[in-house]
Amino acid sequence: MMENNLPRDVLEFREGDMPFSTQFGDHFYCKSDGRAECSHVFLGGNSFPQRWESGGACTIAELGFGTGLNFLETWRQWKEHRKEGALLNFVSFEAFPMTSDIMARSVAAWPEVATEQAALAAHWPTLTDVPGVWHMDDQTTLTVIVADVLDGMHAWSGRADAWFLDGFAPARNPDMWSLELMQEMHRRTNEGGTFASYTAAGWVRRNLAAAGFAVEKTSGFAGKRDMIKGVKASAQPQGNLE
Repeated sequence: MMENNLPRDVLEFREGDMPFSTQFGDHFYCKSDGRAECSHVFLGGNSFPQRWESGGACTIAELGFGTGLNFLETWRQWKEHRKEGALLNFVSFEAFPMTSDIMARSVAAWPEVATEQAALAAHWPTLTDVPGVWHMDDQTTLTVIVADVLDGMHAWSGRADAWFLDGFAPARNPDMWSLELMQEMHRRTNEGGTFASYTAAGWVRRNLAAAGFAVEKTSGFAGKRDMIKGVKASAQPQGNLE
């Protein structure tokens, strides 16, 4: 099964080249600057790039690959700050992957990630309904798991050091923010692992706390009052992760 046969959302481009999901009724990133939002919310909320200063291996897991912008900006900053021999494994769960041409159009506003986008596009047509795993360079691996997020997480045998929680708005896509998913996320988080999200919805915070994360509200991006970040705070039954 090649790229064109995968399940797709129906997209529209609004206000120029901003992709809008008609299935979920939401934009894929903020209207002001999606790349800067990634840096503030997801990287900053997880204390990157500072955490890369210690070297070693780091696994970032993301709920919702979307346009690929979060990965592209993360990879760009990783290349600027990584230590020799350090490894980044970026794992993303996506139920409705875009085609490579739509992804390219969606991030064309940011020439800062043009090099990274071209490299991603070269791999993307090989994506199938099983995880696509690509060595983007000698220190960076990208894995995209095409599945409903809970099914995909059940099938994943890894653990994350940090999470980017970037599903569509909770009111529009509640399955991406469920207690069951947060509990599975907790099981798949290394001790001291962190998360960050643009949303500060009360029921999302409560689900994260119930799953075993310490949750903190902090200043959001581009005039948005709040976002959330947090850390794995308590032990939950781990079970067999294989």
